[in-house]
Amino acid sequence: MAKITAAQVNELRKKTGAGMMDCKKALVESDGDMEKAIDYLRKKGQKVAAKRSDRDANEGVIIAKTNSDNTYGAVVMINCETDFVAKNEDFVNFVTSVADLAIEKMPKTAEELKALDLGGQTVADALIERTGVIGEKIELGNFDVVESAFTAAYIHPGNRLATLVGMNKVAENVEQLGKEIAMQVAAMAPVAVDKEGVSTEIIEREKEIGMEQARAEGKPEAMLEKIAMGKMNKFFKENTLLNQIFVRDGKKTVAEYLKSADAELTVTNFKRFILG
Repeated sequence: MAKITAAQVNELRKKTGAGMMDCKKALVESDGDMEKAIDYLRKKGQKVAAKRSDRDANEGVIIAKTNSDNTYGAVVMINCETDFVAKNEDFVNFVTSVADLAIEKMPKTAEELKALDLGGQTVADALIERTGVIGEKIELGNFDVVESAFTAAYIHPGNRLATLVGMNKVAENVEQLGKEIAMQVAAMAPVAVDKEGVSTEIIEREKEIGMEQARAEGKPEAMLEKIAMGKMNKFFKENTLLNQIFVRDGKKTVAEYLKSADAELTVTNFKRFILG
């Protein structure tokens, strides 16, 4: 049996992120062969992943970033089972490395992201490996991108909420404006950029709720739809980004605030991820 040195254990740990004892055991089981030890850890991860496949992974870390010219932004959510793991520095660094990889390679979908090479293995394999190392279900909970003339990212302290916002042009002070709107999205959780972006399903649901409320108030049946539509106008003002009151001003809508900076400036798209 080959003698396992501390240097070998440290090398394997750097390559995989696994714990010291797990790395030593993998090297012992693999008779000191580094590649076999890596495979051992991956197989261990697959076994743990299979055992924990029915577990809920509702905790995690969300990271949002943009590329150097702010034309591409990615937001990555990687879930785990406990808050203890989510707050672990190594886990946060792992999620950050996946987000950095997304910014470098600019994938469009979650499947493209999971197929990318991360330190000699795919992101998908890295997630399985982490499951084995940590002992919890680790999975890519969500991934999305925004591509625009200018893209801004915001991560709320604690890494449980992050947003991306796409702007239609590069204007004066657009970096500050983009950050402020990204924070607006985080705070006010709009459902769409404007009225036209609200899905038919949401509109029908809100209309039905409005009619039921009016009916419960004893309003005439013939008036219910008109009353519901009036409530819909309030819904659009409160829940579409450009029509919301800008939280940092209170007197202007988001659209009015942007136009006060540049008459042509507007928001084209946004993404908002939150845990829980």
